[in-house]
Amino acid sequence: MAKHERTFTGDFDEVLRAIHRGVIAGSSSASFEDSSDLNVGDVRCSTMVFERYSMVGANRLSLTVTLVGRERDLGLVAITSGGSQAIFWKLNSFGEDAFLSQFIEQLDVIVGRQSA
Repeated sequence: MAKHERTFTGDFDEVLRAIHRGVIAGSSSASFEDSSDLNVGDVRCSTMVFERYSMVGANRLSLTVTLVGRERDLGLVAITSGGSQAIFWKLNSFGEDAFLSQFIEQLDVIVGRQSA
């Protein structure tokens, strides 16, 4: 498992759409699995789950992204999982790390656009 957390400012809907586009475009095997959206007062929360194939682990990995926002204040958590064929312990996390690193690069571009 690999995790990234970040706070930044931006437009909630634009960031959400850009994340979806970026993850799907980032890998030919990436797929959007499901999402959930909640509003509690003026706070919005969206969780999206993606998967992609990992050549290293010869299996699929998941990336779960949660975006929380109030006005232009945003918080994001991205967690990858999968990436090992072991039964009782994780042998490697290369695929998870690669999936998260690629996502962070895309997120840097998204956040940069929001700041401009």
